[in-house]
Amino acid sequence: MKFKIFILICVTLFLSGCVGVSSKGIFGTGVSVALDPRSLGTQIDDSIMQKNLSARLLIMDKKYFLSIKSKVLDGRIFLTGKVNNPEEKLKITKLAWETEGARSVRNDIKIKEKFNFQQSAKDILITSQLRTALILNKEIKATNYQIDTYKKKIYVYGIALTSDEKMSVIKEAKEILDVENVIASILIVDDLRIQKN
Repeated sequence: MKFKIFILICVTLFLSGCVGVSSKGIFGTGVSVALDPRSLGTQIDDSIMQKNLSARLLIMDKKYFLSIKSKVLDGRIFLTGKVNNPEEKLKITKLAWETEGARSVRNDIKIKEKFNFQQSAKDILITSQLRTALILNKEIKATNYQIDTYKKKIYVYGIALTSDEKMSVIKEAKEILDVENVIASILIVDDLRIQKN
């Protein structure tokens, strides 16, 4: 009898995480099925993607269960939380992109550290210089890239339309004054498993 009650509680908890239940999260108050503009199929796909990503993050490292939050809307993955270093952030971003059905990844994960105003100001300046260079370069679709700078190392991730565009982004990053290293995680459209029709 106790086992049946335990199973019932587990099933109830599992179903409460499924589509159709109002939820709260990184976007504040959730919406019910009746108000959600996504189709029921899309909601189910998003729910499956989110559970898949959460499970893979947990397998990668148990500490991510509490420190990283993910949300999937229409195949677009949103990540928030805190990690110890940029390499962890990059690994999580790659893992999110490898999730089947992912259309885009928005990574707002922050890096834990003691605040150093001078270093932060330099990093912000480097990021803004590269962002400006990408916008001004007509061969690059700047909106496809996310840039983070940490201790004079530039981390660029996104999607390039061609390998030439990828090389142009890396070249622009290396030309910024005071940059010590460029770590690029740039996918090329032709290499994506899921492409927009």
